[in-house]
Amino acid sequence: MSLDVSIRDLNTLDKTEWLNLWHRYLQFYQSELALDVTENTWTKLTAPERSHIYGFVAILNQEIVGIVHVIEHESCWTIQPYAYLQDLFVLEEFRAKGIARQLIEYVAIYTKQRHCDRVYWLTHQDNEIAQRLYDRVARKTGFIQYRM
Repeated sequence: MSLDVSIRDLNTLDKTEWLNLWHRYLQFYQSELALDVTENTWTKLTAPERSHIYGFVAILNQEIVGIVHVIEHESCWTIQPYAYLQDLFVLEEFRAKGIARQLIEYVAIYTKQRHCDRVYWLTHQDNEIAQRLYDRVARKTGFIQYRM
C-alpha cells in the first residue's frame, strides 16, 4: 500500500516541525548531537545562499511524516556533481507505505533537473528493512566505507 504524500522543500517549514523528525531520526540511529550541531544543520539546510545542501519533507494529512537531506558535491570522476542523500527518515507508524520511496524518487527527479550525475547513499548494514527498499530502487556498488 502506497500513500500519496505531498513533498515540499524543507525551508517551507518552521524549525520546530523539522526538529521532531530530526531528533527521532537520531534516536533511531542511537545518536546524540550537540545543540550547536543541530542548529548548524538546520541553518545549512535552509540558508538560501547554500544551494548545494537542502532537504525535503513528506506531508500526509498536514502532518510531517518524513524527511530527506541532500548534499551535492564535486567529483573527480564526472563533470557534473554527485548528490549524496545523507539522511532519510520516515516516522515508524508510516513505514512500509511507500513514503521513503517517494522521497527517494523526488530527490532523483530534483537532482536530475539540477544536472547531477547520480544520487547515492549509505545505510547501516543492520538496517535490513531499508535495504529491501534500496535493493528495489537502486543497485549496490560493492564499495565499503572507511572512516578516520
